[in-house]
Amino acid sequence: MDSDSEKILLSSRSRDLERRARNDDAALQRPSFREALRFWFKLGWISFGGTAAHLAIMHDELVEKKRWVNNGMFLHALSHCMLLPGPEAQQLAIYIGWKLHGKRGGIIAGTLFVVPSMFVLLALSVVYVRFGSLAWIAAMFNGLKPAVIALVIVALQRVARSALRGPLHGAVAVATFAAMFFFDVSLLVIMLSAIVLGIVLGALRPGLLHRPREAGAEEREDDDSIHRSTRPIALLKAGAKLAVSVLLLWFTPLLLFYFFADDFHFWTGLALFFTKTAFVTIGGSYTVIPYVAQVAVSKLHWLTKLQMMDGFALAETTPGPLIIVVAFVGFLAAYNHFHGSLWMGTLGLLATTFYTFLPCFFFVFAGAPLVERTQNKPTIEGVLGLITAVVVGAILDLTFFLGKAVIFPSGVAGLKQLDAISLGWAMLSLFLLQRFKLKIIPLILLGIGFGLIRYFLGF
Repeated sequence: MDSDSEKILLSSRSRDLERRARNDDAALQRPSFREALRFWFKLGWISFGGTAAHLAIMHDELVEKKRWVNNGMFLHALSHCMLLPGPEAQQLAIYIGWKLHGKRGGIIAGTLFVVPSMFVLLALSVVYVRFGSLAWIAAMFNGLKPAVIALVIVALQRVARSALRGPLHGAVAVATFAAMFFFDVSLLVIMLSAIVLGIVLGALRPGLLHRPREAGAEEREDDDSIHRSTRPIALLKAGAKLAVSVLLLWFTPLLLFYFFADDFHFWTGLALFFTKTAFVTIGGSYTVIPYVAQVAVSKLHWLTKLQMMDGFALAETTPGPLIIVVAFVGFLAAYNHFHGSLWMGTLGLLATTFYTFLPCFFFVFAGAPLVERTQNKPTIEGVLGLITAVVVGAILDLTFFLGKAVIFPSGVAGLKQLDAISLGWAMLSLFLLQRFKLKIIPLILLGIGFGLIRYFLGF
């Protein structure tokens, strides 16, 4: 094929993809605020299973079923959120909420993503300090784990189909999985490496990074008002105003503690520690939890190592981000410091949740205009495409990590150590999801029921 014919063919394909994109965007359904509110409330109660499962639920509901956002925007925003400190899924919810209904939509989406798990963990924390760790709670989560694996596999298939648009992206995904699974390389290191690779290829071989506009990608917006709102001066002013608002919110609880609570020094230390924690969570919850455990147990002596492990197990039984385990740490810190006071423990949990997640809203709201500005920028989208490929590899690693823990609970991979019942339940869950399109809530309820039945029957 000569070069002129190839150019004509590429031009034709580009026009076809853009026509499909316009049709796909036209099919998007913009929800009312009340409808979105109902969804974010439901999401907060069904988001079990960690980041990969959260992304699976959000992609399935928002892109595939409700069509509130398109696939291109979802992946573009996810790539940005992966680079921010904090739980990626919650930040993606904040961004999509902002995209649909402005700041109030983002606040509602991000808050409802966390609040249900906070209240569930509060109830479990009270039960824990009064009665100790209850075996049936762990049994409920053990029943959920195989179903979560099935959910993650479905998410992996969908995200991979959308994100891997060529040999380069496939190679990055495979390399990410190999580095994390076999060599335990940090996700943050891999993301930084992907960025460097993208910059180098953008300078030397930009054709390798170029991804044709996919169906569902957003059209380039030429509205002058949009360009004015994303100019550097406007962004700086908006960012400064946002920073002042967040600082006022940050200081408000401390003022209340100063006037109405005992031992102001303790509350100041708690606020500073968990605010700092919010800034070091790049790479996901599994990166920050060891940091929190080391400082809270070894340096601050807020709780024991055994209590920290129990808190991690309790956090896994709740919906929402796994980093919510810090709320349990805050509860026990105040409970122990104030001599077994449940009221102080509850206040510690609320304060910890507030100071851990407040920065997430700042990061997203400050960065959202930049996300919009980088949309349809070939070089930037090429680099972010590599980040999305890294996400695919990370989800694959998480699938194997969770799968091994569920199917081989002893930690040893062997035929004798195989948990055939859990394997069978995972396969049945996958079958129900793919063959009968079972929804998330029934799957969660079946998983809980399976875990309880198995526990009470003793097998």
